Amino acid sequence: MAGTGSRLRGSVDTIAKPLIPIAGRPLISYAIDSFDKVGVRTLHAVVGPNGDTLAAAVAPLLPAHIRFRPISNPNWQKQNGISLLTAARNVSAPFFLAMGDHVFEPAILDALVARADLSRLNLAVDKKIDSIFDLDDAMKVKTRDNLIVAIGKKLENYNAIDTGIFICPAIIFDYLRRALKNDDCSLADGVRLMAADGNALAVDIGEAWWQDIDTPEMLARAAQEAERLLQPPPCGRRELSR
Repeated sequence: MAGTGSRLRGSVDTIAKPLIPIAGRPLISYAIDSFDKVGVRTLHAVVGPNGDTLAAAVAPLLPAHIRFRPISNPNWQKQNGISLLTAARNVSAPFFLAMGDHVFEPAILDALVARADLSRLNLAVDKKIDSIFDLDDAMKVKTRDNLIVAIGKKLENYNAIDTGIFICPAIIFDYLRRALKNDDCSLADGVRLMAADGNALAVDIGEAWWQDIDTPEMLARAAQEAERLLQPPPCGRRELSR
């Protein structure tokens, strides 16, 4: 949650992006619910220039049984790979990773837990290409069987879309450090290196729904689909195991 949400400034210039309301609830509250349903008990949030204010607003949204640990990223102007590296000393693997401006159904986390190889990176991908709201802006992924072989927004040959939801091993930090150029890197840079070594897997989310919120149009689309996020919790709960 270290970004400033500048692409949404035209409609919500006084509200931190994770707190933007969708169907009367803060955007980030839906992700919190999803993680709670799969048994997450500690939530780390990498925050940027408005970190103290944002953390103070997010903390009351969490159930009492979830610990909340904000992590300040002094280099928040850099790419999201730097945000993840900021958390390296605070998390233990395997861990979930999600973008603070994405909403998604808990079924995506269930799919990751059920099919993850915890020694490698596991990325939830959407193969429903025709359902993607803003395909030009999406991070494209090329998969072969369950392996990621290429990733990038400008890919011409792809068969899936990056949902921004992962289960990560500890080695992701080593790959991000390898990807650094001028002390900066994106998460996709690290994934690309992991894919080259056969250490990045794709997990198809099937019919599950998600949406990133980068523009007013994406926000409106998420509001239209919010009913999907208000379903009662499943009877069972699956947890990560080492």
